[in-house]
Amino acid sequence: MALLEVKNINVYYGKIHALKDLSLNVDKGEIVTLIGANGAGKSTTLKTLSGILKPRSGSVQLEGDELTRYPAHQIVTRGMIHVPEGRRIFGRLTVQENLEMGAFTVKNEQLNRTNLTKVFDIFPRLKERRKQLGGTLSGGEQQMLAMGRAMMSNPKVLFLDEPSMGLAPVLVDSIFENVRQMHASGMTILLVEQNARIALQVASRGYVLQTGSIALADTAANLQTNEMVRKVYMGEA
Repeated sequence: MALLEVKNINVYYGKIHALKDLSLNVDKGEIVTLIGANGAGKSTTLKTLSGILKPRSGSVQLEGDELTRYPAHQIVTRGMIHVPEGRRIFGRLTVQENLEMGAFTVKNEQLNRTNLTKVFDIFPRLKERRKQLGGTLSGGEQQMLAMGRAMMSNPKVLFLDEPSMGLAPVLVDSIFENVRQMHASGMTILLVEQNARIALQVASRGYVLQTGSIALADTAANLQTNEMVRKVYMGEA
């Protein structure tokens, strides 16, 4: 059984059928990416898996535990952590305080210290800025803080929603190097990213989402050479 197994979920916004019998799985230790155009349902998928939205039907299981019966805050305590689009750090708290908020559900002080060390190893800029207010950080630094805060929750699966959004190209490369380091530290990641080229470079497998349905599922290597993916999502002629 996969670490995260999603079967035939259907999600509606009023009468709009946003996700249509969507199924995917993520094995422990993988980076799996979900790519697609704006409006395809990528962020809706992550919101549904993390309990922010409730599916009308279907199953979401983490280590065999059915998560659709829980509210969002209980899904967090079970190990599904969501870094939302737009970062949403606490601007009036310091970097250190933001990271401590990420550890709110973890009652093991030794584990919290270990995770903080891991965060500062991957994001040394956060260690330098630990006393600085989150709202005064650059966009790239805020993205680092959002990911570091999620790491403090000791996730079983980490959801990253559009981590490159609004960042300069040089910062995008830096952020995805951080994603690689997070993965190397043992983290399992489900990545939503509109930049298909870079997403498929870091992932082991990928799903292509079109108007709420999975259109393609394959290894990242195969998707990088798929003619449709290259034309539609990588902008190649």
